[in-house]
Amino acid sequence: MEVLIFFAVMFGIWFLAYALGYRDRKITEKYFLKKTIDNFGQAPNREYKHDDLDHIMGYYSKHKEEFQLDDTTWNDLNMDGVFARMNYCLSSSGEEYLYYMLRSPRQKDDFDKHEKHVDFFQNNDEIRQKFQIIFYHMGRRTRYSIYDYIDYLGSVSDFSNTKHFIMLGLMAAALLLMVFNFTAGFITFVLLALVNLYFYFGKKNEIEPYLASFAYILRVIFATSDFEKMNVPELKEDIDELTKAAKKLRSFTSGALILMNNSKNNMGGNPIEFVFDFFKMVTHIDLIKFNQMYRQLIAKKDELDKIITITGKLDAEISIACFRESFKDFYCLPKFEGKEYKGEALIHPLIVDAVPNGVNTGKGLLITGSNASGKSTFLKTCALNSILAQTVHTVLGKSYIAPIYRIYSSMALKDDIFGGDSYYIVEIKSIKRILDANKENSAPVLCFVDEVLRGTNTIERIAASTQILKTFADNKVMCFAATHDIELTALLKEQFDIYHFEGNVTDNDVHFDYLIKEGPATNRNAIKLLGVLGYDSNIVNNAQNLADKFLETGNWA
Repeated sequence: MEVLIFFAVMFGIWFLAYALGYRDRKITEKYFLKKTIDNFGQAPNREYKHDDLDHIMGYYSKHKEEFQLDDTTWNDLNMDGVFARMNYCLSSSGEEYLYYMLRSPRQKDDFDKHEKHVDFFQNNDEIRQKFQIIFYHMGRRTRYSIYDYIDYLGSVSDFSNTKHFIMLGLMAAALLLMVFNFTAGFITFVLLALVNLYFYFGKKNEIEPYLASFAYILRVIFATSDFEKMNVPELKEDIDELTKAAKKLRSFTSGALILMNNSKNNMGGNPIEFVFDFFKMVTHIDLIKFNQMYRQLIAKKDELDKIITITGKLDAEISIACFRESFKDFYCLPKFEGKEYKGEALIHPLIVDAVPNGVNTGKGLLITGSNASGKSTFLKTCALNSILAQTVHTVLGKSYIAPIYRIYSSMALKDDIFGGDSYYIVEIKSIKRILDANKENSAPVLCFVDEVLRGTNTIERIAASTQILKTFADNKVMCFAATHDIELTALLKEQFDIYHFEGNVTDNDVHFDYLIKEGPATNRNAIKLLGVLGYDSNIVNNAQNLADKFLETGNWA
């Protein structure tokens, strides 16, 4: 009778824990769903901790494409900020896939399937929300990418269970010995158990860092059945592939709770779990399961990659749908045709109330204008929208028609202190990589160069800039360049379309409209800005007189 009461109490404790967990899960889902509905069409409000995106390059580093943005271009354009603005992903695999997409502009117009999925998620709230709940339960709670763990595990050879099975065999023999000689069998069993306990914690500490990754993989695999149950015809091809790959990993998931029911999580003092934890310490069954799961994971890496790819892609497509909704009246779908770059009313994704600007050129642009007038922002706006067009098939503007490009920039450069390169050396190396890229037999190059060769003296800068930009034009590189050197507009007027930005300084104030205009800049406001910022009038007036005299006579004497 006492035994029945004991087991009834144990079952009651387990059932109560399960019921409370289920209740908390439903409360969390309800709160999450309300937040998701309320925030649809809004910019993400997520605050990132320093290590939240440590995993972000994992998928990208293992999936190299014909062309991907290099680090210089990524950093020039603050693509980390663009990623954060677009990142509505709720799973680690979704974040990694979105990052991979943004670094991998497609080299052919094959967006049909992508567009159908994004449009479906944008216009089917109920299905999108159900998918988001699944991705929410997958979670982003892994610091490192799965691919990082696989790389490391692949270099470790000691995943044999032989020693564990030998110890289990000896312990079974000790139990059998107890039938014939209880004392000898018992002492032998205790000694073997103590040996296993001694070695257990060292080995458990070795595998502990990988348990979070294994737990994430299990959540992703288990989620495939949730996707399958939803029976969405528009996503059937991907879901079928996902289900097929998950079935091949059943051996990985079978019995996984033996490993994932970690004793560190048993903080509530559940007596059943405490007994089970002690049993694992003595028998090493969780270590045995880890080794089995590891071998199955390595053997089925391709299937796991397929699962991570499909789930990541679906989460990223939902993220893009949310991104579009947040720019509902300010985005369009790109068209890839012709040889000209045509963008109407383009805006920058990170600037609130950005001023739209358009461009239509078949030769490239040379842009002049004073500081803070909008030159650099316009270059970045065009560059970012070209990248968004070829990655997420979304342009922030009224229209975009252009060829498929390989996109490069040379803009936000810095001295290489550790490499010993001056700013000018860094600059000419950066431009050289674009010239070299154009020698490849591939899609045409689109490049953006801000303040061409600013790191050297005026005479050599103008001479070298002229020849570099002419080389771009002669070799069919579509180049958008900004410069303070008004002389370049005369030297390159045959090779480039000339545009400018300008500001007006009046009553000790400066006004910019941030609108691009045809032709070279006519206003010279740099000296006037000294007065706006409170410089002594003698400095301002003498500087202006000196500049006027040079323009009149051609010398500084």
